[in-house]
Amino acid sequence: QVQLVESGGGLVQTGDSLRLSCAASGRTFSSYFMGWFRQAPGKEREFVASISWSGARTYYAESVKGRFTISRDNAKNTVYLQMNSLRPEDTAVYYCAAANVVTTTPGNFGSWGQGTQVTVSS
Repeated sequence: QVQLVESGGGLVQTGDSLRLSCAASGRTFSSYFMGWFRQAPGKEREFVASISWSGARTYYAESVKGRFTISRDNAKNTVYLQMNSLRPEDTAVYYCAAANVVTTTPGNFGSWGQGTQVTVSS
């Protein structure tokens, strides 16, 4: 399994931007399909975005499409989530995850980071 560590969360205001990073250990990062999920208090973990092994294909939840951008740098073993036009409803703990298949289902991701808090004030 790959070890994942997220960073970049924080407290921002509505309309602000943040970039989350997820650093992966190991030499096989490029073989993993990577995803970002989030979980707000009292809610289930939900899919946010995912990216294919090469970065050529990306997938987004409807709620973030046009505002968030997922990308990866395989040379740096890092996946990013650029979040623009943030809204209070984006407040959650954000997790990155790694999978061996193309998927948006949390159960199919075998490795998870510890999460980073994003809070958007109104």
